[in-house]
Amino acid sequence: MKILFSLFINFFKIGLFTFGGGYAMLPMMSRVIAGQKKWATEEELLNYYAVAQCTPGIIAVNTATFVGAKQKGVLGAVAATLGVVFPGAVIIIIIAVFLENFSHYEIVQNAFAGIRIAVSALITVSVFRLVKNTVNGILAATAASAAFVLVAFLGISPVIIALGAIVLGVAYSLIAFSKNRGKTK
Repeated sequence: MKILFSLFINFFKIGLFTFGGGYAMLPMMSRVIAGQKKWATEEELLNYYAVAQCTPGIIAVNTATFVGAKQKGVLGAVAATLGVVFPGAVIIIIIAVFLENFSHYEIVQNAFAGIRIAVSALITVSVFRLVKNTVNGILAATAASAAFVLVAFLGISPVIIALGAIVLGVAYSLIAFSKNRGKTK
């Protein structure tokens, strides 16, 4: 029961103190999950994050579900998921009730502009951290650069890019396997 409460509280804090969605949450998730709590290694967290991006739903929620499931199965997944979702749901309800009355004030508009800037900075940090931890070698750098160009400048769907990366990864592995197999004969 203690671990379930800990999952809920820690993911509640992550959901409460980070804005901008899954990418902006990555630094805090990394610090708490891989650093403080040791619920997953940095590599496992990046793997959870990668799968969370490819599955339907919110990245932060999917990641919380994976981490919770690793710790305590279905109950852990539920505790972590509720923890990360609860603060956002409450904040959205409060904003929906009151924003209409205050949205025309310059100070509110400036606050939202400041939040957008902070979220952009958090996302940039997340991207650099992901690149640093996952792109190692000329092949990976070339693939990452090509994927970026295809998505950002040519508008190709990330799903197509992910499926293409899977095909290329399998082909590369098969070629490497056949070369190594030939050397052992």
